Amino acid sequence: MSWYEKDTLTALQAKEQAQKLAFAPIAFQAARSLDELGILTELDGASDGLDAAAIAARCGVSEYGVAVLLDMGLSAQIVTQDSERRYHLARLGHFLLHDGMTRANMGFTADVCYRAMSHLSEAIRSGTPAGLKELGDWPTIYEGLSRLPAEIRQSWLDFDHFYSDRAFPRLLKKVLGERPAHLIDIGGNTGKWALQCCAHDEQVQVTIVDLPGQIDLAMNNAHAAGYADRIHGHPLDILDLRQPLPTHGDVWWMSQFLDCFSPMEILGILRRVRTAMPADASVYILEMFWDCQDFEAAAYSLNATSLYFTCLANGNSRFYRSDEFLDIVREAGFSVAEQVNGIGLGHTLLRLVAA
Repeated sequence: MSWYEKDTLTALQAKEQAQKLAFAPIAFQAARSLDELGILTELDGASDGLDAAAIAARCGVSEYGVAVLLDMGLSAQIVTQDSERRYHLARLGHFLLHDGMTRANMGFTADVCYRAMSHLSEAIRSGTPAGLKELGDWPTIYEGLSRLPAEIRQSWLDFDHFYSDRAFPRLLKKVLGERPAHLIDIGGNTGKWALQCCAHDEQVQVTIVDLPGQIDLAMNNAHAAGYADRIHGHPLDILDLRQPLPTHGDVWWMSQFLDCFSPMEILGILRRVRTAMPADASVYILEMFWDCQDFEAAAYSLNATSLYFTCLANGNSRFYRSDEFLDIVREAGFSVAEQVNGIGLGHTLLRLVAA
């Protein structure tokens, strides 16, 4: 990973990029409007291109509105324009319209993060999720997940599930290949992993450990899927030491969970797991480390998402470097039995055993 070791821009390129960064929020909103107003869809279906008047008539907005959006679309390389002043969808515009990852990221940024990010400096100074007040009055976003407005909550879930869903098929074979009798899913959220475990293995029992609101949602999903006899809820706040963890389970699972906590909190959680679990149990951790990515765009996305944790989630967590995270794992009393990078869209799977 050597993307950030040198300054590769010339002075002119750097100044040019600085201007794009200065207007980046406006370009983002223009892209959203081009999508929301149906302009990208109309261009996607027009092999010969369309002029502004034709697009305006089809989308039901003014020609002026179409023109100013598409002029910004030209500068952002979302569209192109030919000599007859007809617009065409560019490759970047195609991905804005059709790429699932891009759409999940855009929706998450627009609906969950955008307004909150104006409070980022306050969040850094205070060490609290100062931007969360744009969504609700909770100490962290996790207490409020089940109460977010429907559109915002859906964008949060779409973002979260887009990445985990693409890792799960391979992980089910790996984790359930041990034939565990009982799996403890810490931070099980909506119960999606637990449901897939029960569908994959007809015998496995799963206990979901999460906040009470999330447990209610997960158990509703378990009932609806017909797995209420094999999926169990264990409501608790993982940071409240007065609330005990389960003490059974031959496999313990944490997926995209520990990035929601500070280093000292991660250390405390892992020590709690180390104390509660049977001596011969395996602990699987699925995380995304920005220094283990194959593409710089992935590292960029993870570092941007870390600021969501700073400003919205809890004020003190992030996506970690792998070496920093592994130091915590070892300090908590675990050995790394296996590390597999490149799962799904950039996940790393760690299998831990008691040291």
